[in-house]
Amino acid sequence: MSQNIKDVEHYFIQPDLKAAKRRGKEKVQVLDFEQIPEDMRGVGAGKKYMIRTYGCQMNVHDSETIAGMLEQMGYEETEEERQADVILFNTCAIRENAEDKVFGGIGRMKNLKLENPDLILGVCGCMSQEEAVVNRILQKHQHVDLIFGTHNIHRVPHLLRNALLSKEMVIEVWSKEGDIVENIPKVRQDGLKAWVNIMYGCDKFCTYCIVPYTRGKERSRRPQDVLDEVRHLARLGYQEVTLLGQNVNAYGKDFSDISYTFGDLMDEVRQIGIPRVRFTTSHPRDFDNHLIDVLAKGGNLVEHIHLPAQSGNTQILKMMARKYTREKYLDLVERMKAAIPNVVLTTDIIVGFPGETDEQFEDTLSLMREVEYDSAFTFIYSPREGTPAAKMKDDIPMEVKKERLQRLNRLQEEISLRKNQALQGHVVEVLVEGESKKNEEVLSGRTRSNKLVNFVAPKSLIGKMTYVKITTPKTWSLDGEWVGEVEALHG
Repeated sequence: MSQNIKDVEHYFIQPDLKAAKRRGKEKVQVLDFEQIPEDMRGVGAGKKYMIRTYGCQMNVHDSETIAGMLEQMGYEETEEERQADVILFNTCAIRENAEDKVFGGIGRMKNLKLENPDLILGVCGCMSQEEAVVNRILQKHQHVDLIFGTHNIHRVPHLLRNALLSKEMVIEVWSKEGDIVENIPKVRQDGLKAWVNIMYGCDKFCTYCIVPYTRGKERSRRPQDVLDEVRHLARLGYQEVTLLGQNVNAYGKDFSDISYTFGDLMDEVRQIGIPRVRFTTSHPRDFDNHLIDVLAKGGNLVEHIHLPAQSGNTQILKMMARKYTREKYLDLVERMKAAIPNVVLTTDIIVGFPGETDEQFEDTLSLMREVEYDSAFTFIYSPREGTPAAKMKDDIPMEVKKERLQRLNRLQEEISLRKNQALQGHVVEVLVEGESKKNEEVLSGRTRSNKLVNFVAPKSLIGKMTYVKITTPKTWSLDGEWVGEVEALHG
């Protein structure tokens, strides 16, 4: 590389929470990814990279995008830290324990950096969008070379150039979201299942959640760009696609030139030759009847719907700014069950929200009994600096929060086991993902309803659809006997 250090742009753009809270009416442009700069092509030849990914599927998708750019620069992936020339922590800010894990990992890198001073150590993702996080890194983790956020991933080649040539920490965190950048190269994790981002950001501003500040305002990709990507994945032989967004069913609400909703998108994706189509995550407030009617058409649209409730008490929901009541949530569930009789519902629940009484927590238990979720992600409330809930009086002792979580989990375990026992003797369609993590002689895969199935069968089935008869239902998985391969997929 011919560039001199003095010619390098020194980036020091830190996050600004106040700026991140503002929602302007600026028009979001759709841009094509500029190719890897000439002086960065081949810079990674003979070198390796590692990305440590934390958090949601959106972060997994972002890591695939970062990997795509790194590989176009010549880097190869490694799982060995000591072999890596670039290590990136793609972070999650949703809960405190997620941040603790990241800081633990960053701290552990200090010795590695001393052994290999040329190692580029970077932090990106949602944590990078927080002022307190960047300040903590500046004060306590000065061995970090590069910090960038969620809005400027497409600038990785430029930022890496500066990190390689500068002796100072490179920080570029945009507090206002950027434009939608299409055609960024990706390295997908396997040839079986793929993530397709359909929109970015969230405008719901739930009082406990930092995501609207770290991911910016809601902005949707154009329908044709999404459909073209799904068709491309179908041509490549992918068996399953998951449409991603912080709130997928708000898709299209920001379009000013066309009337086009998430239901419209799903109806078009339904007609593309992908055997299975999923989506996550949805907000009950934006789940309309048109979307339910489209999902009821079935086919490659799976019957599994993740529908975060967060609480079963209307007053707590109001304090959370969820903008629906317990009654409206249950009405939505009833409409789903009527239209899709075999629907499988999963959810997110928070216990110990500031001010939650025993009676209000009991409402959450009764919601769980009434809906009968197949599974639930359950959490103790974790205050996030900068959110309205962080300023609320948290007067619930930790032992009470833990006891509530245990009670909630015990109830969910009972329901999950009962739901799985109902599948005893049934033959289910399974997408075979690979060998079981516990036994390489056993294959494992997922049903349309996203249940994990373990069974013995030829390894040639990996990557294919097959049929399995359920013999031993368990709480969180199913054991079965292989019946035979799927000869024709969904017409």
